[in-house]
Amino acid sequence: MDWGLGHATRSIPLIRTFLKQGHEVIIASDGRALSLLRLEFPDLECRELPSYGITYRSSNMVWNIALQMPRITYAAFAELSRIRKWHKEQAFDAVVSDNRFGCFLRNVPSFFLTHQINLPIDNPIAAFPAKMANRFWLSRYDEVWVPDVEGEPNISGKLSRPSPYKKTRYLGPLTRMKAMDVPKEYDIVAVLSGPEPQRTFLEEILMEQLSGLAGNHLIIQGKTEEKTKERISPNLERISYMTSEDLNRTLCSSEFIITRSGYSTLMDLSVLGKKALLIPTPGQSEQEYLARHFHDQRVFMMQEQDSIDVNSAWGSRKEISGILNIGTTSSSPPRL
Repeated sequence: MDWGLGHATRSIPLIRTFLKQGHEVIIASDGRALSLLRLEFPDLECRELPSYGITYRSSNMVWNIALQMPRITYAAFAELSRIRKWHKEQAFDAVVSDNRFGCFLRNVPSFFLTHQINLPIDNPIAAFPAKMANRFWLSRYDEVWVPDVEGEPNISGKLSRPSPYKKTRYLGPLTRMKAMDVPKEYDIVAVLSGPEPQRTFLEEILMEQLSGLAGNHLIIQGKTEEKTKERISPNLERISYMTSEDLNRTLCSSEFIITRSGYSTLMDLSVLGKKALLIPTPGQSEQEYLARHFHDQRVFMMQEQDSIDVNSAWGSRKEISGILNIGTTSSSPPRL
């Protein structure tokens, strides 16, 4: 799914697992997610799926999704048609879908990767149809794979438990990151992602505030179209994107991280042990829930996009732990 880069980044460890198991892997996605996966796996065949084209222009998540439901439904049926066509041309042994509703096949093992078993919608009028639509699509898959631990404490909170699906497999966190002992290079690293125009809005705010903050800082734009690197001010660099290895080392060389509170980002932070400021994407109730959840536990800080104060967060970093403790109850890596 191309809703930001998180769905692509958490698919990276799965793809690596399947390759180690001896499978031939074909990658299918669109937009920046597909561009990133092509960069990570230049030797693998990549195909393009229809875009869902989701945008978050309103601060009301219910309206964002409700108004775009026809587009989402169309994209799901369009990708289902394309997967069936590809299967006729080249028989697949299995399909693993990260939040793409229409990527399944009859009589072929099909698995749906998600942490959103229970959608975070407070409006009861909107919650019921959304819940029914989610169950309609997920019930078409042989198994639902959850990138989290089954017990407590976990990362996803109420989003992934309890599960109404009999065949639910908890894989544990899926992250391409690992803790590394490297020399400090940056005070603050800001990692941007998510749909436009909110990604750009956040970049503009952070560029202004980080340029005026003493230290050595870096903004990673999350733009995979073309690799660029430039110095914005004496204390601020900006780079368009980084591959997993470079990003891992850069984050480990930083003292403080600013990022969205997307679920894949939290899985990455769970292994890094870094203090972070979480800024939910406006209109994304899931990110707001997760950021508030860990802010209340004093694990990370949380600020709203319309009231960001980087200087205050930097000065208060000692008040949070940066340690996301989770349980260990999960299945072994999936074997197809």
